[in-house]
Amino acid sequence: MLKFIKGNLEAIDGVTIYPIISLLIFFIFFVALFWWVFTTKKEHINEVSQLPLDQNQENNQL
Repeated sequence: MLKFIKGNLEAIDGVTIYPIISLLIFFIFFVALFWWVFTTKKEHINEVSQLPLDQNQENNQL
């Protein structure tokens, strides 16, 4: 089955750019995520981490 896919891809001009673009998108996404994690304020992370617990307490009061 891989022969059929490989044969079709070889017939397409410029198909070698797609793996490069995919790698760049992957790399940029994780660099941006890494940057966001290290620049986010600790207070915001603590607030967001408590949200599931706060919602459970509100639902029990209803």
